[in-house]
Amino acid sequence: MRSTPVIGRRTAGHRRSVAAAAAAALACSALVGCGGDAGGARTLNWYINPDNTGATQEAAAQCSRNSGGRYTIATSVLPATADGQREQIVRRLAAGDPSIDFMTIDPPYNPELASAGWLYEFTDAQRSELLTDILESPIKTAEWKGKLVGVPYSANTQLLWYRKSVAQKAGVDPTSPTFTWDQMIDAAVRTNTIISEQGKRYEGYMVWVNGLIESAGGSIIRDNERGRDATVSIDSPEGREAARIIAKLANSPAADPALSTADEEVGRITFQGERGGFMLNWPYAYASLQGNVADGTTDPSVLEDVAWARYPRVKADVPSKPPIGGANIGISKFSTKKELAVEAVKCLISPPMQKIRFLGLGDPVATGSVYDDPDVRAKYPMADLMRESINDAGPRPITPYYGDVSAAVQRTWHTPAGVNPETTPATAAKLIDDVLHDRRLL
Repeated sequence: MRSTPVIGRRTAGHRRSVAAAAAAALACSALVGCGGDAGGARTLNWYINPDNTGATQEAAAQCSRNSGGRYTIATSVLPATADGQREQIVRRLAAGDPSIDFMTIDPPYNPELASAGWLYEFTDAQRSELLTDILESPIKTAEWKGKLVGVPYSANTQLLWYRKSVAQKAGVDPTSPTFTWDQMIDAAVRTNTIISEQGKRYEGYMVWVNGLIESAGGSIIRDNERGRDATVSIDSPEGREAARIIAKLANSPAADPALSTADEEVGRITFQGERGGFMLNWPYAYASLQGNVADGTTDPSVLEDVAWARYPRVKADVPSKPPIGGANIGISKFSTKKELAVEAVKCLISPPMQKIRFLGLGDPVATGSVYDDPDVRAKYPMADLMRESINDAGPRPITPYYGDVSAAVQRTWHTPAGVNPETTPATAAKLIDDVLHDRRLL
């Protein structure tokens, strides 16, 4: 999922299952190395998220060739689901398995894996070299307690997509620096069009809630490095303002009738339909629309009518903090080839390799200069906006207990139409605090 799916939830049952998985992995490691031969002395094993385009493997092969024989990157594909990916990584790292050298990690995983002592901490010199061309907000997702424990690789963001004809009819300019959610909702109501959002009870909904709270100037939790004792701050003026906006949209004619079960694809299809007006979604949606026009399933006039702008503001005088997704690359603490792994990661985040990923896979990247590449700009005319949006984004809570926090927010804020600005943030705050301190289970 482009929005970085929810990590496995840390309920008591989940913790027991992870412990069992770790024990099984340890036994596996002692007997057969958990998967067989870890490769030769120069083979680096990289665990990657599924990629049916081959772009990731192409970059790995190119870096292997560029190394002049110093190393060869072998890729192993993680499961398709977020829970499956997390379980595979936890099993390997909990067992101290040296056969995994580095891995692609969804950003919310980083604090959990780092706090367990399973990720390599980059030196100050390595940090300076690796982050030279990396955008600002993704770096925050790769840090834990002042240490760099991952290197930003891909970096996704949500944009506001809109139909030019609808904006013109409504008399609004979504590209205005002060364009707000209220203006957008009112414009959609006036034109009898729909705002496509992710309101299903899943991680995409957490992205929406967090994006609104961050854009309002608040946060779901503070003092994140205190772990269980972090300050729960969702019950705040910013949290209540986010709840007001969700309730306003969900209970208006501008809401998709399927909002409570809508994910990115449901919203994209609605936006391309007759009542499409506005949409909050990842850049893949634009590439998908181009593909639908090419295969004849969508009229070219729809593509011609689509434009884009930055994530709307909550307050006209406060810049928005768009959602951010993507992936980091972490090096296993148990790898016996850490120096070679650092060298390989440096190659993988270089502009030529990031260009391969961007154009092949279609997801934005964390390396800033790639957005100036002529081929990238030809395919993505909104390249400058994507870079700006990623750089200014507001990450979801960076905590080892992210799964708990996300699950609690999803439970208390769903359905969107049932959100109450006066009670929902307070209910969420109580549940988050109770779950973090084992007073309640999810």
